[in-house]
Amino acid sequence: MAERRLGLIMHGVTGRMGYNQHLVRSILAIRDQGGVVLSNGDRLMVDPIIVGRDGDKIQRLAAKHNIARWTTDLEAALANPDDTVFFDAGTTQMRATLLGRAIDAGKHVYCEKPVSDDLHSAIALAKKAKSAGIKHGVVQDKLFLPGLLKLKLLRDSGFFGRILSVRGEFGYWVFEGDWGQPAQRPSWNYRKADGGGIILDMLCHWRYVLDNLFGEVQAVSCLGATHIPTRVDEKGNTYTADADDAAYATFQLEGGAVAHINSSWDVRVRRDDLVTFQVDGTHGSAVAGLHKCFTQHRVNTPKPVWNPDEPSKFNFFDQWEEVPENYPSQNGFKAQWEMFLKHVAEDAPWPYGLEAGAKGVQLATLGLQSWKERRWLDVPALGI
Repeated sequence: MAERRLGLIMHGVTGRMGYNQHLVRSILAIRDQGGVVLSNGDRLMVDPIIVGRDGDKIQRLAAKHNIARWTTDLEAALANPDDTVFFDAGTTQMRATLLGRAIDAGKHVYCEKPVSDDLHSAIALAKKAKSAGIKHGVVQDKLFLPGLLKLKLLRDSGFFGRILSVRGEFGYWVFEGDWGQPAQRPSWNYRKADGGGIILDMLCHWRYVLDNLFGEVQAVSCLGATHIPTRVDEKGNTYTADADDAAYATFQLEGGAVAHINSSWDVRVRRDDLVTFQVDGTHGSAVAGLHKCFTQHRVNTPKPVWNPDEPSKFNFFDQWEEVPENYPSQNGFKAQWEMFLKHVAEDAPWPYGLEAGAKGVQLATLGLQSWKERRWLDVPALGI
């Protein structure tokens, strides 16, 4: 068994998502476990260099986590032939340009989503990567959540029969920041000029969830809202929140199923998790959150009768059975990182390229257009 080094340029790891999920819980966890085992028994050892504009911040982060290499010079990092993969978790508005530069430098690329804030750039980037012949990937983290993996298991087993509908509820209350409770999301999320808005953020997620688990999205109707027009930023300054902070979207799926997903940063949670999906089929139904999943088969379905004059005699929550934890799960971001690293190192299967990222941007763009024009819109094939 041999060790193989893989040099990795990581940009945008000082932000919340880039630091927690990608640097600490994925790449450093992979480093500390002794790399990724390849099909021939070799170990792929990651050697990251972290890149950022704030040298002091990057240096402190490197020292804290025993990362040998850091720099503020992205051009020099891209010019190093010993580092073959570029990762970006920075701002959406910079992403397409950064990835384009990395592709021009001959790097394989992996990134957060959205891949861009406009569809033309997203399509052009996917075509550029395809022409360059490099490996490329986009984070599709929710597919690797234990709860959604259980939904996939149920689907593959035929549990649902014919899937009729999918109902999703996502979100929580993000504090306005004006009464002693600081906001738990960055202020740029609520400014159009900075690439904010929940439609651009979340419809990219819902595209790959629906496409991969329940059927390709064929049409969309979306209503957005800016429910809270004024918020307080990280420095205590009041600002106008002009980006959408809630979205109510309905999707027609290939095969006839209908999906409806509410996304909101203005909702208080009274459900099993911060995101839940209920899937109803002819043979059975399931409700999944981030980790747990509960089912009700048709032979176990109760027979309630509508009677508003008496309190219900049913405890509906008790009538569902939990799907057991029959296999160990790990951090979803780390699981997908390992999958991508194997793709780079030994051409292992990989279905989540930049074209998947472009499809997410397409659905978000159509969602915004649907809201503006107050109508249904078809979702055509991109032909990348």
